[in-house]
Amino acid sequence: MVSRPVLDDDAYVRSGAEQTAVKILVVGHFAVGKTTLISTLSEITPLSTEESMTRVSEAVDDLKGVRGKTTTTVALDFGRLTLSDRVVLYLFGTPGQQRFVNLWQDMARGALGALVLVDPERLADSFAVMDLIEEHGLDYAIAINHFDGTPARTEAAVREALDLLPDTPVVVMDARDERSSTDALITLVRYLQQRAALEHA
Repeated sequence: MVSRPVLDDDAYVRSGAEQTAVKILVVGHFAVGKTTLISTLSEITPLSTEESMTRVSEAVDDLKGVRGKTTTTVALDFGRLTLSDRVVLYLFGTPGQQRFVNLWQDMARGALGALVLVDPERLADSFAVMDLIEEHGLDYAIAINHFDGTPARTEAAVREALDLLPDTPVVVMDARDERSSTDALITLVRYLQQRAALEHA
């Protein structure tokens, strides 16, 4: 059953504050930690469309290298994070499977940028996601979601594997950890501000 948050009048913008609402996509391949990150950070009860995986979906979704995965996002995840008195982020998590790619067009509309989560042990799985990011013209930062027991990848190795531009931010984080996840989003927002300043210079 899909959980549905109860939102009061202050659920989106805190009363009395003049805030800029920023739409951010949280994207990445299947089972990379998008739902976990939004659940970790959201200051409201996150909207989640996690459903139990069935035998039919197991035949479609590649579970190689994924431990303990029993649910998957079938529409979107949504959360809110206030970074300061001036900036509030609306976080939209996209499904990672190719069969949900038709949702991207609507979800990308109005988004200022994207935080792209990657698994250092499954970098090749990120190629299709990177193609979609480029197709929709979104600025982005890369967040390496480092899992327990997996060897660390150097930033240079990730940059080479994903063919990143020199100024594209790359951070290491743990989607279960509030501080490192917040730092990843702050890195993205600062990058987006820099990009906007250059465009208006």
